[in-house]
Amino acid sequence: MTYLQLKERQREIRDGFSEALGLRTHRALSWLQRAEQETDDGDACFIFLWISLNAAYANDLHDRQRFSERRVLVNFLKRLIESDADNLLGQIVWDEFPGSIRLLIDSKYVFQPFWECQYGRMGEVEWQREFQRSRISANKALGRMDTKKVLAVIFDRLYVLRNQLIHGGSTWNSQVNRAQIRDGVNIMMCLVPTIIHLMMENPTGLWGDPCYPVVK
Repeated sequence: MTYLQLKERQREIRDGFSEALGLRTHRALSWLQRAEQETDDGDACFIFLWISLNAAYANDLHDRQRFSERRVLVNFLKRLIESDADNLLGQIVWDEFPGSIRLLIDSKYVFQPFWECQYGRMGEVEWQREFQRSRISANKALGRMDTKKVLAVIFDRLYVLRNQLIHGGSTWNSQVNRAQIRDGVNIMMCLVPTIIHLMMENPTGLWGDPCYPVVK
């Protein structure tokens, strides 16, 4: 699905949206459009895709004070999967990107405990034990085709990559993390449009209030 396809569908059905969903999808689509225009800069494309995702799922700041952003995202993914009657998210995971997903799962550079060890907040043995446990759990989820669990792991890894870029922990266009950026962009370029599509096709879902509502 592309921005143009989703925008056309949005125009057809947006009269049935709540004000909150209308604002979410409008914002998310605007950032998806910008991401699609960024064909030569993987770092920028990933950031625009993440902003689009954030526009789709993030709740107001009061909710973020009570719940971690990762927990909010996991709960959002759960609601999406429950609304995904055609298993579109599952098709992305199992049919389009199984190789890229396994590479993300196996990369220590997008596993937060590895960096906690570099900061001296976790021991070498401890982070490696956590990494092994995480990989085993993820591979079991892959084996039983547990879309919810696999998506949670994917976004956990991508969240580390997001932090590296947003917080200046990576050099622009660096070759150090190029493989992770490439795989992240490819996966997100399929997942984000599908997420927006599912929200639009399920307008009565509990998507919550967006951040910073428009003040009239």
